Amino acid sequence: MLYNFNLKMHVGKPSIAIVKKGDKVERGERISKADEGISAHIHSSVTGVVSDVTSTTIIIEASENVNISEYKKIKDTSSVVDAVFEAGVVGAGGAGFPTYIKLKTSIPQGTILANCAECEPALEHNVDFLNENPQLIIKGIKYAMEATKATSGVIGIKSKHKKTIDILGEAVKAYSDISILLLDDMYPVGEERALIFAHCGKWLGARDLPAKGNYAVFNTETLANIVYAVEDRKPVIDKDITVVGDFSNIATHSIVHKNVPIGTPISHLIKDVKTKSTVGEIVIGGPYTGVASPLDEAYVTKMSGGVILTIDIPRFNGDLGLLVCACGGNEDRLRDIAAKMGANVVDVAFCKNIDMESRKCETPGHCPGQAQAVMKLKKSGAKRLLISNCSDCSNTVMCSAPALGIGVYHATDHIFRTVGKELSRRLAL
Repeated sequence: MLYNFNLKMHVGKPSIAIVKKGDKVERGERISKADEGISAHIHSSVTGVVSDVTSTTIIIEASENVNISEYKKIKDTSSVVDAVFEAGVVGAGGAGFPTYIKLKTSIPQGTILANCAECEPALEHNVDFLNENPQLIIKGIKYAMEATKATSGVIGIKSKHKKTIDILGEAVKAYSDISILLLDDMYPVGEERALIFAHCGKWLGARDLPAKGNYAVFNTETLANIVYAVEDRKPVIDKDITVVGDFSNIATHSIVHKNVPIGTPISHLIKDVKTKSTVGEIVIGGPYTGVASPLDEAYVTKMSGGVILTIDIPRFNGDLGLLVCACGGNEDRLRDIAAKMGANVVDVAFCKNIDMESRKCETPGHCPGQAQAVMKLKKSGAKRLLISNCSDCSNTVMCSAPALGIGVYHATDHIFRTVGKELSRRLAL
């Protein structure tokens, strides 16, 4: 099988290939090096032969079945930061920011926030990992505290995950400097600044980094990868993935695949599942921020989280207005859905809470109201809206659009209908 390694599985500059066609590589061997500035190493997840190297990709043909327990270890290092750099650890929750850079930031008397919210609905691999490996997350927090000089750690998790909270509660009893923060079941409660607000009640600016508030934020899998790098000298070569769909041969709507080798074709993960209806889209990522991808172009990366096999997208042949929210799908994603609906896009409006320079929300999950944007789209001739808003923004849209005779689609509708989840509309009072 061919494994595809994109040279940009992270924020910043692409890494630089250090192998050529025909080279033999081992599982765990570095195949590209971090460029100067913000970048990250990439390692082969399989033993095999380099089939091709392009300006964007390294393709490796595996010569044997992958043995997860075997890999070439990274070189010995003298610090947490150096180990994480050598292992190519990046944000595993989807952002992909190189972790060693975060760990180099000094936050004396600061706090490490563990983002264990599993923010995107329908995904389950983070909570599944926490249930089985609570001590790994605590170790990851401790290593992050050591590197950054932080003095406390906080695990943020949605209050609905009662079993996981009990498991974590037992695990943290031995640590006076680590506590648990219960979060509402809303999107995007796992966004960095939303987590910080939930902890301290103060908002950082849209362009501020967590360090300005004396925080560093790390995803569940990222913390685990820190531990693997420091203790096992293991590079980032495997990823946990949730496959979601309305399956006819499986009793649940989700399947968690553990330790999937980076570069694995997504087609390999879904080859044994059968859906009850025709697949409308294959969405890579979560319901809110994922994007549709042709199956032959989709591979597991360090940032992958979900693979969603959706039902058909609803049809609407009329005039449609797009309302873009910084917390959800961007304009390109909404235009893609609109085209698949058969709609005529008449105008685009942006949530008034977007900082247009950073394209981030000023107060993620806390909306000041969308009536102005709804009125703009109505004046442009929109008969219905397609929105990508967070839970609270969707609530404010629904407070105005129906009263003006405008129907509303959410970019997640076909995904949530696939799994029988309540649609993003009005919040319960």
